[in-house]
Amino acid sequence: MNLPLINRTPAGPSPARRRVLARRVRLLVAATITYNVIEAVVAITAGRIASSTALIGFGLDSVIEVSSAAAVAWQFAGRDPEARERVTLRIIAVSFFALAAYVTVESVRALVGGAEAEHSSVGLVLAALSLAIMPVLSYAQRSAGRELGSRSAVADSKQTLLCTYLSAVLLVGLALNSLFGWSWADPVAALVIAAVAVKEGREAWRGDSCCAVPLTAPLVDSTGGGHGAGEGDACGCRQGCSCCSTDPT
Repeated sequence: MNLPLINRTPAGPSPARRRVLARRVRLLVAATITYNVIEAVVAITAGRIASSTALIGFGLDSVIEVSSAAAVAWQFAGRDPEARERVTLRIIAVSFFALAAYVTVESVRALVGGAEAEHSSVGLVLAALSLAIMPVLSYAQRSAGRELGSRSAVADSKQTLLCTYLSAVLLVGLALNSLFGWSWADPVAALVIAAVAVKEGREAWRGDSCCAVPLTAPLVDSTGGGHGAGEGDACGCRQGCSCCSTDPT
């Protein structure tokens, strides 16, 4: 009886490819840090001028994003990035929790206190730019991190993606406040972002980044039937993971 052949591919990239991917991650992290430093300065300054809690919070989120990206940069600056991955994941997780705590407190204060921010053209432009730039940086880093098998790079890309959501929230909040005077819109939406931040922080703390292919994973077949008992799929993920899907998160 002739059995059908199963095409098997290695679970991880070659050493040469890994060097290329590691260099790419470092460049993307550097770009993320540079942009977020500028974003933080502009947002906090504009927020103080307009008395906008949303803008100030957005600027502080950029500071947290810088800390997350810097943690990944520190990891990949070493000779053995994998050895530093657990510490890096902890730093990223704490950054998520700090962001969630701040956004929650400031959102509740804005809702209870009824503080009204002034119109900010600078804030609107900044939010629009971030909404266009951050998804590109997040996608590029997430793709490189998954292929490289780096859970911390994937986790940091989620931090960048969260910044994209905050950019959308900020843009909508500032626009609704400017057009209709709906000062409650931004803090309500920000509470949803805080819930997402808690979820991502928990995953980073546990190291649950299943879409990063383990460096020592066994071979998987191209039909998704590898790992002996159907425990993985064609890209090396565990069952239920979304790295092979089109879901941006």
